[in-house]
Amino acid sequence: MPQSLQITAAAPDPALLDLPWHVPLEDWPASHLAALPRGISRHVVRFVKLSGRVIAVKEIGESVAYREYALLRDLNRLDVPSVEPVGVITGRTAPDGEPLNSVLITKHLKFSLPYRALFSRNLGPDMATRLIDALAVLLVRLHLTGFYWGDVSLSNTLFRRDAGEFAAYLVDAETGDLHETLTKGQREYDLEIARVNIIGELMDLAAGELLVDEEMDTVAVGEMIVQRYQELWDELTGTEEFGATERWRVMDRIRRLNELGYDVGELQMTTDLDGTTVQIQPKVVDAGHHHRRLMRLTGLDAGENQARRLLNDMDTYQAATDQQGEDEEFVAHEWLSDVFEPTVRAIPRELRGKLEPAEMFHEVLEHRWFMAQNAGHDIPTAQAVTSYVENVLRHRPDEEAVLGLDTATLAAIEPD
Repeated sequence: MPQSLQITAAAPDPALLDLPWHVPLEDWPASHLAALPRGISRHVVRFVKLSGRVIAVKEIGESVAYREYALLRDLNRLDVPSVEPVGVITGRTAPDGEPLNSVLITKHLKFSLPYRALFSRNLGPDMATRLIDALAVLLVRLHLTGFYWGDVSLSNTLFRRDAGEFAAYLVDAETGDLHETLTKGQREYDLEIARVNIIGELMDLAAGELLVDEEMDTVAVGEMIVQRYQELWDELTGTEEFGATERWRVMDRIRRLNELGYDVGELQMTTDLDGTTVQIQPKVVDAGHHHRRLMRLTGLDAGENQARRLLNDMDTYQAATDQQGEDEEFVAHEWLSDVFEPTVRAIPRELRGKLEPAEMFHEVLEHRWFMAQNAGHDIPTAQAVTSYVENVLRHRPDEEAVLGLDTATLAAIEPD
C-alpha cells in the first residue's frame, strides 16, 4: 500500500485499506465489484462491496472530490434528498509510480436506480412524466435551501419508489454551489439546463427504442419540467391576497402546503392601510411534513409519499376501531403493533430484502384493494399478504426490487 495514500472520512472503515487503490478504477477485478445498474457519467464509476454493504466509487480530480464531498455533507445536513458521502481518497499511485486520480466515495442508495434502468423495464407509458414530476420536486427543494445545481438532468439523479410514485435523489453535486438564497435568474438558468438536458436524454432513449410510447413528443415532455417546477414553486412561495373577512384562507393555505408535504416555519402577513385586504406569503417552508409526523408517532423512517399512505391507513384504522376521540399517539402505537408490524412479519424472511418495509406495506394495501374490487367484498389483510407474496413479491429480482410491477397499475393475481 503506497505510503502517500490519504483517506478523509467522518467515520472511515478500516476495510477501505484492503481495496486495490493502486489500480485504475476501470481495471478493478470483478471480485470487488457489485453488479448493479449504473447511470451515464463523465467519470469512471464503480459499485464496490465493502463490509457487507455497497459503496459507489468515482474517480475525479482531488480539488473537485473534496468540494463535492463537502457539498454532499451540507445537503445531508440540510436533509435534502441526496446520496450520502463516505469520504475522499487521495495520493493514489500505480505500481510504476504513475499518479492516479483521487476518488469520491458515497453510500449506494438502496432500492434506487438510474433512469435508463427504469426505462429498460418498460414500466408504463407515463414513466417519463412521473420521473419529471419527481425531479421537479427535488429541484424545488434544492432551490429552497439555496443550492444551485448547475447540471440538472435525469442522469445526475437516482430514483426510488415512494408509494407508487417516485422520489428523486441528487447523485452528482460537482457543478453545484450552496448560497444563502438563490436569485430568480439562478433558478431560471438551472431550470433551463434541466429542460435542455431532459429533452436530450429522452431523445437518446427514443433512439435506443427504450420508450414504451413511440409517439411521445420528447420536446413537449421535457418542457413539462418548467411547468411542474413553476406550479410547485408558486404554491410554496407565492403571495395570496384576500379580504379581511376571509381569514380562514390563512389556515387553508397552510393546509394546502401540508398536503404537498411541507411545513410552514414562517408566514408573512400584511394588510393595507384600512385593513380591508390581507396578503400572506410563506417565508420558510420545510419539506417532509408527513415523514416527520410518521416518525414522531411511530418511529418509522419512510419516504414522504409512503408516510402519507401509512398515515392514511392509520386514520382508517382509527375510524374502523371507533377511536376518533383517542389521543393520536395511543392510536399510532396500537396501529403499529396490530397492523403494520404483523403485516411486515408475515412476509417470509428471505423476501424482506426485496423492498423497504413501508413500500411493501403500501403494495400489500394496493393488492388488497384490487382483490376486493375483483371479489366484490372486503378481503382480510392476511389473505391479501399471502396472495401478494406468492403472486407478486416472490417473482421480483432481488437487486431490481423496485422494478417489478408498477403499483399505479398493480393488479391482484389470483392463483388458479
